[in-house]
Amino acid sequence: MGQLSSSPPPAQAVELRRWTLQEAVDLRALRASLHEELTGDVLGEGEALAEVPELVALIATELATNALRHGIPPTIVRLLATDDYLILDVADHDLGSVPQLAEARPVGDGGRGLELARALSLDVGWYATGTTKNIWASFPRTERLSGARSA
Repeated sequence: MGQLSSSPPPAQAVELRRWTLQEAVDLRALRASLHEELTGDVLGEGEALAEVPELVALIATELATNALRHGIPPTIVRLLATDDYLILDVADHDLGSVPQLAEARPVGDGGRGLELARALSLDVGWYATGTTKNIWASFPRTERLSGARSA
């Protein structure tokens, strides 16, 4: 599979929304809030998401779970956008470790979130700031997700 690219998301990306998670119970609220941010609709009990919002929510949950489990809280999830892409950026405060693909881990140790992100998103990368380690994934920004844009 190779290594993750070590670069920040595109500089022109603007932040649409930010969530701060302290523990795993915050993941359900993240998923519902992401759905509402992406579609404008509240997610009903047992209701399925459309393809791109579902992928964004799934990968946000996977990456945030990794950050909560293996990083130092709080975990910060940001939804960014460019004209063509939605970008998830998930940060934790553990600067002492580098993201590893699961192929480098023994089977049974978990940590398949990065592999899933690589399989279901357009691109995945990571970078560090002075206080955080960030992993990002990008997705196509469809007309419905970007509001009333002309085709």
